[in-house]
Amino acid sequence: MVCERWKTQLDIYLDGELPSEQMHDFDAHVRNCASCAADALVRVQLKRYVQTAGKRFVPRAEFRQEVYRRIAAKPTRRILGWNWVLAAALALIFATGLAVTYRGRSRSDQDRTVYGELTDLHVATLASLSPVDVLSTDKHTVKPWFEGKIPFTFDLPELHDSEFSLMGGRVTYLGQTPGAHLIYKVRKHEISVFIFPERALPGDGEERSKPVKEFSFNVESWSHAGLWYCLVGDVSANDMDNLAGLLKGAGS
Repeated sequence: MVCERWKTQLDIYLDGELPSEQMHDFDAHVRNCASCAADALVRVQLKRYVQTAGKRFVPRAEFRQEVYRRIAAKPTRRILGWNWVLAAALALIFATGLAVTYRGRSRSDQDRTVYGELTDLHVATLASLSPVDVLSTDKHTVKPWFEGKIPFTFDLPELHDSEFSLMGGRVTYLGQTPGAHLIYKVRKHEISVFIFPERALPGDGEERSKPVKEFSFNVESWSHAGLWYCLVGDVSANDMDNLAGLLKGAGS
């Protein structure tokens, strides 16, 4: 088969583990091959189902308390005098350092999970035969379409004097939170614009509001008026900044 070589590398591509040049080649191939695009969509959806299932089962507070109770009930060897003080001090230092390290990793893991899910949504949407539910280049058609479908409103910019064009939008979800997913086009590339309520995201939005690199995509995000915006696309950082500037100026 012509696509056999591509299909054997599809999982590696979706995990972002191919070298940069091969990632770009694969991006171009998926855009023009309906068979590989369909396979990519199926596997991205499977990844999301697995992620959702992994978050569904969380130990109850009673289970944690029972573990603590059993640990406390185990006999320990008594440490006397200064040895006991030294051991307690070392334990406190270790526990404090561990807590700080864990919190740091948790913050990074949460960010990576959010950006990873949105990157998967971007890939799955572009691989779909129907990437948008409202197909229009007119913001006055797209914006009203979302009314009653998501629990917030947003403004869209005028694009007459820019390189960007609006393709349309759809309702999407991050976890259980509904949001807007807009598709913009610049030259031959598509950029996903995700908008969600800021309160639905874990952690501090200001810490997350910075350009990052997720696999072969550029990602840029910021918060404004209680909403969190995230752009995902395989375009230059300059294109991302230009579209972000238009969105930030919308409605002003």
